[in-house]
Amino acid sequence: MSDISVSSAPAASGLRATIGLRRLSRVPASVLLAAAFLAVLAFAIALPSAITPYDPLLSDVAHAMQPPDAAHWLGTDRIGRDVLARVVYGARYSLLIGLASMLVSLLIGLVTGLSAGLGTRLVDESASRVFDVLSAFPPVLLSLFVVAFLGQGIVNIAVAVGIAGIPKFGRVLRAQTLVVRRADYVTQAVIFGLSRREVFWRHVLPNVLAAVPVIATIDIGSAIIAVSGLSFLGLGPQPPTPEWGVMLAEGRDVLRVAWWPSVFPGLAITLTVIAFTTIGKHLSRIYGVRTR
Repeated sequence: MSDISVSSAPAASGLRATIGLRRLSRVPASVLLAAAFLAVLAFAIALPSAITPYDPLLSDVAHAMQPPDAAHWLGTDRIGRDVLARVVYGARYSLLIGLASMLVSLLIGLVTGLSAGLGTRLVDESASRVFDVLSAFPPVLLSLFVVAFLGQGIVNIAVAVGIAGIPKFGRVLRAQTLVVRRADYVTQAVIFGLSRREVFWRHVLPNVLAAVPVIATIDIGSAIIAVSGLSFLGLGPQPPTPEWGVMLAEGRDVLRVAWWPSVFPGLAITLTVIAFTTIGKHLSRIYGVRTR
């Protein structure tokens, strides 16, 4: 009996590996590329010095406006700072501010969406009208209004972009709450005598939160665009901070002479947004969650 159990263990592990490889093969190549890019980006945020030895704030006027070469892979800007170093270190600012703004949208949207889906008709109508008012403004314009009220700064720009993203989370989570609220298993739980609190914590909240990874992944990309746009306008992190939007603004002045100080941070923004959106759309197809 012991020989059989020992010999069956490698077979079971081999079967699990085969199943894992089959599942991985079903994932589109675009999703795998997006995940690989985000993994590299996460590594850049955690250990930027392992990618580039240069200081993103150290200027070297003698090597200013140097095109990409073996010493500076992405060239240097107008005061001689290494563009690659600034793009790598800038990932911390752009992604972390985007993540913070997404969390603001998520927390407020979750509370309002649950309240609208579980509350009275008056609460539902009031929340829906708030979503309509916030959606009437383009996200960047609404963020501009909030920044004008709160003032400039990294925290304020995260709050501003987060407020602009509330309707997206609120509406999806409200719709998800209504679906779960009317589900048969919730009705059966009530019939079996579970209290409202137990039904909420055991059935409603876990099933509503299942939609969060989908909309959160997509929203991070939108938040990064908004943060970079506000930084480009001078309302976010200020120079010499190596943030992608700030780099775009600085490279704009020398675009006719040197393309690399603007193109590479712009490319970083574009690829990051595409990666998050690709993974988010894939998750929405898997879980059947509508993001609009």
